[in-house]
Amino acid sequence: MQEQKLLADDVFSFWLNRDSDALSGGELVFGGMDPDHYKGNHTYVPVSRKGYWQFNMGDLLIDGHSTGFCAKGCAAIVDSGTSLLAGPTAIVAQVNHAIGAEGIISMECKEVVSQYGEIILELLIAQTQPQKVCSQIGLCLFDGTHSVSNGIESVVGKENVGSDVMCTACEMAVVWIENQLRENKTKELILQYANQLCERLPSPNGESTVSCHEMSKMPNLAFTIANKTFVLTPEQYVVKLEQSGQTVCISGFMAFDIPPPRGPLWILGDVFMGAYHTVFDFGKDRIGFAESA
Repeated sequence: MQEQKLLADDVFSFWLNRDSDALSGGELVFGGMDPDHYKGNHTYVPVSRKGYWQFNMGDLLIDGHSTGFCAKGCAAIVDSGTSLLAGPTAIVAQVNHAIGAEGIISMECKEVVSQYGEIILELLIAQTQPQKVCSQIGLCLFDGTHSVSNGIESVVGKENVGSDVMCTACEMAVVWIENQLRENKTKELILQYANQLCERLPSPNGESTVSCHEMSKMPNLAFTIANKTFVLTPEQYVVKLEQSGQTVCISGFMAFDIPPPRGPLWILGDVFMGAYHTVFDFGKDRIGFAESA
C-alpha cells in the first residue's frame, strides 16, 4: 500500500475494544488514525530495534512504587498478536503478590531464600554490586560482565544441571531484597516478603488466576514510557473468561524471560493495547500511545 502510494500517512493504528458485549471488536486503520477512538494527544517513543517495533521503557510501578528490575530501563515490544502482558518473572511475581494471583510454588525459590537470603542481604548492605551477588555465593556462573568459571564447562555440563534454576531464583531474590532494602524494611520482613513472592511465581505456562471478587482491592499498575506513566486499572489488567458457565479471572501478566543482550524484555500485548490506542508510525520510526475511547 505504501509502495502504491495509497496511504495518506506512513502509519497504521489499532483500537482494540475490550468490552466483550460490544458489537465492534476494534478497528485497524491503514494510513491514519480514527479520532473517535482516543483521547488527547499520543505520546511517541522512538523505535530502538526495527523488525519488532521495539522501544525502550522504564519502570513498572505498583501503586506508584518501583518494582526495581526495570528502574534503569528495559526493552519492550508492542504486539497485537500477544493476548497478555509478558515480562520478566522477577516483576511478574511482584505483580502477582500485589494482586493476590496464584501460581505454582517454586521449591527452588524458597530454598534459595531460606539458605542464602541472609547472605544476599548482607552482601547488598555491604554495597556489593547486585549483578555480582549470585556469582559470589556460587549460584551463578556469570557476574554480569564475564563468566566466573571459564575452565569448568565440562564439569558444569555434567553436574550442575539444576544450577541454572537456582541461579534464576537467586537473581530474582536479589531484585526483591534490594527493593525492600530501599524501603528500609527489617531483615525479618524482607526475607518474609521474598518467601511470599516465591509462592506467587507464575505457573510454567505463565498464567495465574485471581479472585474476581477482590478486584476492587487491587492496586493500579503503571508502565513508564517516554517519561510518562501509563496506568492500568484492575478492570484493564484482569482478563475475564467464561468457562463452563462460570466467570474465571486471569491475571493479565505472564512470565516471559529473555536473557541479555536482547532482554530483559516486555511484550505489551492486547491488555495494554486495549487500554491505549496505538499508532505504528513507520514513516518516522516511532510508536504512539493515547488513552482509548
